[in-house]
Amino acid sequence: MMYALPSFFLLLFLLAEPPLAAPYDGPIYDSSAYTQCKARSEGPLYNGGILKGARWDIPRVLADSVYSPAFVLRNLVPGTKYCFSSWVKIKGVDSAPIRASLMSENRTINCVGTVTARRGCWSFLKGGFVLDEPLDYSLLFFQNSDERAVDISITSASLQPFTDQQWSINQQYIINTERKRAVMVHVANTEGERLQGAEITVEQVSKDFPFGSAIAKTILGNLPYQNWFVKRFNAAVFENELKWYATEPDPGNFTYALADQMLEFVRANQIVSRGHNIFWEDPKYTPAWVQNLSGPALKSAVNDRIQSLMSKYKDEFVHWDVSNEMLHFDFYEQRLGSNATLHFYETAHQSDPLASLFMNDFNVVETCSDVNSTVDAYISRLRELSWGGAVMNGIGLEGHFTTPNPPLMRAIIDKLATLQLPIWLTEIDISNTLSKETQAVYLEQVLREGFSHPSVNGIMLWTALHPYGCYQMCLTDSNFHNLPAGDVVDKLLKEWQTGEIRSQTDDHGSYSFFGFLGEYQVTVRYGNKTANSTFSLCKGDETKHFSIQL
Repeated sequence: MMYALPSFFLLLFLLAEPPLAAPYDGPIYDSSAYTQCKARSEGPLYNGGILKGARWDIPRVLADSVYSPAFVLRNLVPGTKYCFSSWVKIKGVDSAPIRASLMSENRTINCVGTVTARRGCWSFLKGGFVLDEPLDYSLLFFQNSDERAVDISITSASLQPFTDQQWSINQQYIINTERKRAVMVHVANTEGERLQGAEITVEQVSKDFPFGSAIAKTILGNLPYQNWFVKRFNAAVFENELKWYATEPDPGNFTYALADQMLEFVRANQIVSRGHNIFWEDPKYTPAWVQNLSGPALKSAVNDRIQSLMSKYKDEFVHWDVSNEMLHFDFYEQRLGSNATLHFYETAHQSDPLASLFMNDFNVVETCSDVNSTVDAYISRLRELSWGGAVMNGIGLEGHFTTPNPPLMRAIIDKLATLQLPIWLTEIDISNTLSKETQAVYLEQVLREGFSHPSVNGIMLWTALHPYGCYQMCLTDSNFHNLPAGDVVDKLLKEWQTGEIRSQTDDHGSYSFFGFLGEYQVTVRYGNKTANSTFSLCKGDETKHFSIQL
């Protein structure tokens, strides 16, 4: 759907943020997405944008006289976010992974969007790109990712540019309407008379949106690390301490001591925790003794793993990543058959019915070049398991980025959002091949995309601190002095929290504000009387009214 900007909310946006020089009249981001193959395509987003009225300019001959449509683009601008979409239909095969790419004289962007297209109906491709240099002349073309000869037809193509400011305004609008809510506090005396001029102090004491990081055993007994973590985060995930190789290094030798101690830390600080993971499909991270098993012995071992882990930690973790990175690896299905993963989900749900069970994989939002984990590959696997009877409660997107592509990231989340399941960014970091300053710039882009998408329910960083550093990206040094990425996190945490408010009630005895969702503490003083109270600000379209009596 397109997020219209009603005049009331536009006024809200202008009042809540630094005022713009003029009312916003730029493009409004369209989050429409489709996962079904349709007999008739929908119309183009943005009425086609800069492709309005255009037909593909050059049919590219791919092989065996098979043609691929292509658009000639001129004068593309660096830094601009280009949102691309099209409906695609194929001939020659029943289905094929179709990739849109951008090529110029000097460079090629291998993938700006993908779709699994089918014969005889139209499938929706949505993506985008950002350039780091101007392109006077470029070609936007389509090809079959598996290189089979396929005839490709397109319709309702659209390419909509957004400047950095326009993109930011659209992000902020969603934050203001999805992550915040209007509040009106009413102050009266015991006779019901409204009190004008009462001094009011409002403070947000906790946040509704889960924002956290991985932790490791290194946090145990490390008070500076614990204080640093608790000051910032309300969610955690154990980096390795729940994985099978950590909890059962030898057959029947179950060891949960480290995980128990880490769980005590998060419990003591009222931090929600994700369970990561029950199984990891990558054989490299499967216990050595398990790799030597097959048939009934392996089946017995996996059942013992689920029962031991899930019975011990029932009701402790809000999520479980059940079969980690199943789009890229299939250790268990190779040995136990095609229903192995389905069995894992069924057994995990029976063991802990209230825990949300997630898929979790990489290269879903980071890129569209990985054919194993395109958005349609993710959706197809999730639906396959759900139709088989698996209870699938959540979408986990790891988010190990090198160079983020914000419009592509948003487009992919748009498409996943059509499944109407909670979406979490579960392992966010930026590659250590980049400078710490560049890591910080890219991290901010990713976090703003996540927080400003209404279907993202939580964000986890993959930044557990070790003596050697972190997996890819650290927020602090070993003395807990912020690195550039840590400065970005602190800046956004402050930006996404309602600061302390001190004001007075109006002539109706009321005071109104827009606050981020979460828990609040209110103090009111009038004359020699003081009253304290608390309230919860949950998501809702209506103004939250709260009364306090002196």
